[in-house]
Amino acid sequence: MEAREQARDAELKKELDATLHARRELGEEYETALVDSFLDKVEQRLDSSVDRRVRRQLAEQQMVVARDARAGRNPGSDGWGERFGFAVVTLVLAIPLSAIAVVNAHLPGLLIAWGGIVGVNALHMGVWAPRLGEKCRGRKDPDSDWEE
Repeated sequence: MEAREQARDAELKKELDATLHARRELGEEYETALVDSFLDKVEQRLDSSVDRRVRRQLAEQQMVVARDARAGRNPGSDGWGERFGFAVVTLVLAIPLSAIAVVNAHLPGLLIAWGGIVGVNALHMGVWAPRLGEKCRGRKDPDSDWEE
């Protein structure tokens, strides 16, 4: 890969030398056009380099997703971090909700607000609960070498 980059750098240097030589021969009236032409070539070179890198990263991500799907996992979500984050966010939002509920409806408003907070967290946990208990219920992991 380094040899390819050195070849591109040498090619770009030749382009710059040719542009400077043409500027000397043609004079200052063509300087803007020559510089614009050279900058277009540099921009094309950068665009192709960025495109290659993006395609490579996308291919790597697709490989990771394919491996995770083959292994039966949902890529990027182990569950615990997402559940913890959700719980923290709901508790942070519970502070202003509690204040609003107490000011407007006193104790019944506070109870309703906290009932909603607990309900949302319970619902969110219910979505994750089947995934959490799969290995605990005796389902064998097909990728595991351990005997039961």
